[in-house]
Amino acid sequence: MRYRKLGRTGIDVSVVALGTMTFGEQNSEAEGHAQLDLALDAGVNLVDTAEMYPVPPRQETQGRTEEIVGSWIACSSGNRRRIVLATKAAGPARDGVRPSHVRGGRTSFTRANLVEALDGSLRRLRTDHVDLYQLHWPDRSTNTFGKLGFEPVKDEETVPIEETLEALGALVKSGKVRAIGVSNETPWGLARFLRLADARGLPRVASIQNPYSLLNRTFEIGLAEIAWREEVGLLGYSPLAFGTLTGKYVGGARPPGARVTRFERFQRYSGAEAERATRDYVDLFRRLGLDPAQAALAFVHDRFFTTSTIVGATSLEQLRSNLASVDLTLSEEALRGIEEIHRRQPNPAP
Repeated sequence: MRYRKLGRTGIDVSVVALGTMTFGEQNSEAEGHAQLDLALDAGVNLVDTAEMYPVPPRQETQGRTEEIVGSWIACSSGNRRRIVLATKAAGPARDGVRPSHVRGGRTSFTRANLVEALDGSLRRLRTDHVDLYQLHWPDRSTNTFGKLGFEPVKDEETVPIEETLEALGALVKSGKVRAIGVSNETPWGLARFLRLADARGLPRVASIQNPYSLLNRTFEIGLAEIAWREEVGLLGYSPLAFGTLTGKYVGGARPPGARVTRFERFQRYSGAEAERATRDYVDLFRRLGLDPAQAALAFVHDRFFTTSTIVGATSLEQLRSNLASVDLTLSEEALRGIEEIHRRQPNPAP
């Protein structure tokens, strides 16, 4: 395993992080524990979860993922010390996301709501602190979750970033949070957080958790430079585009039990353009004798702005394969082929 610094915090995190959003829906508690054990044995130390998980979000299951991670932490006194634990506070209803089942809908980023959110997460995780506390999506309406263009919303009620950052600063000061991060954030939002932190002596955002894969490289357009120059590395989620880049859905295949097969809502990477690009990437990697999933992950690992790639799995076999990607370095031929496909079909599934 390789490790990189989490922003300017001095915390070392593994290049591969374990995502847990399947725990409590597609994976049982025992399966979640087995994944955690396997990942840690392979050198993974960054474990990412969220109060809203598992996904798809439902009233009946909300918080179960954190509970499963928490029960694993409680299994051994050494488990907590072995991991860098990251979780996320759900944001307010915006852009089609409706987290009314989380904390009774009290999800805007006020101080009171963030205190309530963190205390709930700590209780479920069975710990007294988290190493990285992230805002799951912005408090304001903006171009996230598949939206490329920004469209202003007039007279929208939002919590100012200044207020939110001060609230996060209080959580850091309390000792319940070591570092803070953002997720599904835009260049303007990240720049605003950084500017306010520097001006007011508040905690600095250490990471940004956004989607990034061969099918969605929009991070490169406005955020890559900020991430590099300001040392706010990417925690890339959906690096396999909901499993699409494994090739298992090519030609309209729908394997039993797979996420896209089970849940109709996961269609973000299933458009005609995305399917064409996926087929081209899979063909390229197979022609070069590479496992498509491992090659797609290796591409994300080695981007100059990436701190860690968040991988999720529903089986130990999948997880072992994903973890092996850390040892793969793509050849110049593979990288040239990737760029040729990207030029023909850039960002088909933002």
